[in-house]
Amino acid sequence: MAVLLGSDIPVGAPVAWDPTNEPVTPAAAVQHRPISGSVHSWDLSTGVDGPGTRFVTFLAGCPLACLYCHNPDTWKMRNGKRTSADEVVAEAAKYRTFIRAAGGGATISGGEALLQPVFAGELLHRFRHELGLHTALDTSGFLGARATDAMLRDVDLVLLDIKSWDRALYQRLTGRQLRPTLDFAHRLADLGTEVWIRFVLVPGLTDAPGNIEGIAAFAASLGNVSRVDVLPFHKLGESKWDRLGMDFTLRDTPSPSPQQLAAAREVFAGHGLTAV
Repeated sequence: MAVLLGSDIPVGAPVAWDPTNEPVTPAAAVQHRPISGSVHSWDLSTGVDGPGTRFVTFLAGCPLACLYCHNPDTWKMRNGKRTSADEVVAEAAKYRTFIRAAGGGATISGGEALLQPVFAGELLHRFRHELGLHTALDTSGFLGARATDAMLRDVDLVLLDIKSWDRALYQRLTGRQLRPTLDFAHRLADLGTEVWIRFVLVPGLTDAPGNIEGIAAFAASLGNVSRVDVLPFHKLGESKWDRLGMDFTLRDTPSPSPQQLAAAREVFAGHGLTAV
């Protein structure tokens, strides 16, 4: 049985989780307890991880193994640095005034943030309530069941990756099933949580008109999608695959042309969505 390098979860296996054993926002508990998680890195970014300038915390570990991943070094949780929530929040606090003036906030990304739901929930809660920052959760949605309603109340925006509408292609791209992502999207719609959809356009893989149309129609049906990011496939992470001794199978795949990107965005716009 194949095993994903990121989380040591076998490909195709269900991801079991008992929410009664996982307090998602310990910072909100009466008695605060120290908490830490596996952090790959953090950085400041503008325009790509939510609105404005943002403090982005990249958590280590991911249950997906996307063929076009530009950060395969984030797949293994054990390769991250054990870091306390206090340390992350203190680092973000250094930039709070600048971030707020720039209309930004804090984003939890990965890897897959929901592989560490307690730690992610702790950070979201403290970013929002202690630092007064707009919060965003960047996720594939595959582990959306791990996000309790309490956690999502501390999330202003979800950046939801929908990598393909074609189920067979989705499994080929990620090693996982699409259904959990769609279920999570419906749940976010029911909660009224703002969502930006992220879709990577890969020539010869995800660029089929029916594939794009399927995602566009689904996104439009939700009622809470305020933006769609059509992201061009790139090979900036190729050297990381080589350094890790992994086979980058999309080595010869070109990036999409400006015309291909514009055509994809037009499909989303045709469904009344703002596509960038």
